[in-house]
Amino acid sequence: MSEFWLISAPGDKENLQALERMNTVTSKSNLSYNTKFSIPDFKVGTLDSLVGLSDELGKLDTFAESLIKRMAQNVVEVMEDAKGKVPENLLANGVDLTSFVTHFEWDMAKYPAKQPLASVVDTLAKQLAQIETDLKSRTAAYNTLKTNLENLEKKSMGNLFTRTLSDIVSKEDFVLDSEYLVTLLVIVPKPSYTQWQKTYESLSDMVVPRSTKLIAEDNEGGLFTVTLFRKVIDDFKTKAKENKFTVREFYYDEKEIKREREELSRLLSDKKQQYQTSCVALKKGSATFLDHKVKGPLLRWLKVNFSEAFIAWIHIKALRVFVESVLRYGLPVNFQAVLLQPHKKSSTKRLREVLNSVFRHLDQVAAASVLDASVEIPGLQLGTQDYFPYVYFHIDLGLLD
Repeated sequence: MSEFWLISAPGDKENLQALERMNTVTSKSNLSYNTKFSIPDFKVGTLDSLVGLSDELGKLDTFAESLIKRMAQNVVEVMEDAKGKVPENLLANGVDLTSFVTHFEWDMAKYPAKQPLASVVDTLAKQLAQIETDLKSRTAAYNTLKTNLENLEKKSMGNLFTRTLSDIVSKEDFVLDSEYLVTLLVIVPKPSYTQWQKTYESLSDMVVPRSTKLIAEDNEGGLFTVTLFRKVIDDFKTKAKENKFTVREFYYDEKEIKREREELSRLLSDKKQQYQTSCVALKKGSATFLDHKVKGPLLRWLKVNFSEAFIAWIHIKALRVFVESVLRYGLPVNFQAVLLQPHKKSSTKRLREVLNSVFRHLDQVAAASVLDASVEIPGLQLGTQDYFPYVYFHIDLGLLD
């Protein structure tokens, strides 16, 4: 399972023995894989400041989780043509997320433990806020590109009445630069092909004989050319309509057609480059080799900053455990944090029962409430059973799948 429970208990002899009992029971019953979760000693400050930080960290935790979910979804969207490679772009410090969490070590360089807790939290908050700002900017640009491309692609779909004709017609289909003659495009229903061939020359005066040619078809009909004198265009359109032939309003403009084709090609290229793996020749000594790891700009940014945001999120979890443990167990700071990874979804209920039983002594009232919902506890909504005698936080990596 890609789910983790991050808990803590006081670090005195009695509770260290309780942790050992927990490890023994969960191991024998194959309920979870447990490892110590190292958290450095921070400057505690006042209990009042810790209460404020507890609330701030809760909000920051929610924000960070939401941010990494959005970034993961962006990776999926950008890699729509290579979804099998999504997991290799959702890493933390170059390793898979589960490995990072189970081998977590506090980053002293980024978040010095010697600083006041408020400063560490402020650093994390500013880092995540900047990532979100950049994410909004970059995804807005990508979505604009995607929307423009979709609009152009829509033009090349649909039937002959609505789709663009720039990728169908060619210069040779038209009489161009003539003062007197013009080529029209007419949509003819398939059952009326024979009627068209027999009658188009007589629909109006001054229609050039044998000037019609079928240049495209869809399921409903065909697109025919016909050349006639400019002065009879209106009359020809009227007669064509009476015979259920539709003149498509289109005049060949080579520059406009070229511009539209180039725009579609450019947008396709721009979108592909957002995630495309490039093949770049690199020098290593006297040898030349090909590097296939150079990513498109958006994917490269997402990969780097997803890692940064995820790392920050797990540091926030560690801070929450520290703050809540001090608030719950008091000073001096003395607690042990443990990371549990439940083996199966079906075993979580049993795992919870084991934890509640092992740590029942930490809070007799809270433990009793698990069995008796009528017992009132400050901060606990009756019947919800969302209060535990130990510090507990949840990490669900499955939400990133």
